[in-house]
Amino acid sequence: MSGEHPTDDGCQDHNHPHHDAVGVHESNRGRRGFMPWDKRRPAAGKQEANIEEWEAPLLVMGTEASWQQAPENTLESLRHAIQHLDGVEFDIRITHDQQLVIHHDRTVSIPKEHLDGRDRWVEAWTLEELEEVGFLGFERFLCDPVVKDHWVNHGKMGTVEIKRPHPTAPMGGGYLGKNSHIDHIARAMTMADELLSEHEVPHENMVFYSFHKHMPASAKRSGTTRPWAALIPYIRPYGGRRIERLLTLPTFLTTSFKRLRTTHLKQGSSMLPCAMEYFQDSTAWLPIGRSVGLHGAALNRLHRARAGMPTYVWPARPQHEHNLLRAGLTALTDMADPNITTLASGHARWVQPATRPLTESQWLRLEAEPEHLHGEKIDELLAEVPSWAEADRSRRATLIEEWRKQWQWSTSTDELLKRFDGATPPVAAPRLIGHRGSGKTSRPVLTTLHSR
Repeated sequence: MSGEHPTDDGCQDHNHPHHDAVGVHESNRGRRGFMPWDKRRPAAGKQEANIEEWEAPLLVMGTEASWQQAPENTLESLRHAIQHLDGVEFDIRITHDQQLVIHHDRTVSIPKEHLDGRDRWVEAWTLEELEEVGFLGFERFLCDPVVKDHWVNHGKMGTVEIKRPHPTAPMGGGYLGKNSHIDHIARAMTMADELLSEHEVPHENMVFYSFHKHMPASAKRSGTTRPWAALIPYIRPYGGRRIERLLTLPTFLTTSFKRLRTTHLKQGSSMLPCAMEYFQDSTAWLPIGRSVGLHGAALNRLHRARAGMPTYVWPARPQHEHNLLRAGLTALTDMADPNITTLASGHARWVQPATRPLTESQWLRLEAEPEHLHGEKIDELLAEVPSWAEADRSRRATLIEEWRKQWQWSTSTDELLKRFDGATPPVAAPRLIGHRGSGKTSRPVLTTLHSR
């Protein structure tokens, strides 16, 4: 682009007006699950991300009362979450000029009147065109000094979801173009891998995943050595939301958690992405086979079934977040408000369980505090608890021993200490990850566009 100059690290000068987020939304804390019986579905014509009726009130404390949630997948949203939480999840697509943009939806998420007659599919736009209206390029994201510092030097996690285009979109490959679909995901993995390596993002600090039934073939074709996994049940990149989720129902009903893990291991997945429906009481009993859960005997079955495999759960609603983390699971949250100190479950909120981990005794101290003292206790622990990067070998050994015992990890303490001797916590440690940065927001994502 004109007016940009390379910097010493290969990044361009990105001090452009469209570098920051636009169209700021009010905080949105909800995210619907993928199952068709989910009762939080909005009425016709409503913005789906504004539905929060299900959520119990949250006790809000702290000193950052002016915080507002930025639009999803924007630099402001991602930058906030990667500092405040253990990492971020975001979506990438290949643009018309073979670049990578961070964008969730199949269609360009701006008001329809601003399309100006242009194709609605993201893959029909160049990266420059998308950046001009306010979307974020993947390389521009990697060049941000705050993002790079936390991702590379502070052990934060980046969960990169690769999006397939609609079959009729440019590069969509048609409805039956299996080889084209495999190649598209492989090409995105290769492009992202090259940029991640250029910016020195450690392999342990990220994972690729996608709703793509041929993910093993794409990973092999890409030649990547970075972690990856398929998202199961597979959701097709076409059709309405209700149809998409109805089509996942047979797979969910016939795939127990144990079978899901076995499938991932056979495919070569490095982690186990998993829907919340496997753990909540209202739906956990539906799949054929033994159910798992977050309490009692069901929790013990969960530990035995996953055998220490890193497990990422979405959506991590506020009434479930604490129990997910205490079960050793990584939680994807839409709630990155720094003012929240008490969850809907009544538990105090600890937002960096991996990168600033608590020992079991510290967790118990936090859980014992009455709600009105949550903010004070959190501040006390923040002053007391070192990050994983700052912790000495003795504290790291204590944490790993506790985790191995609680969650039935099979890898030895010595091996884990040797492998994770830098800023990155063990990959199986539970993390709190910001979904699409600081959380999903309403449609269109950008409501105020930069002038072109």
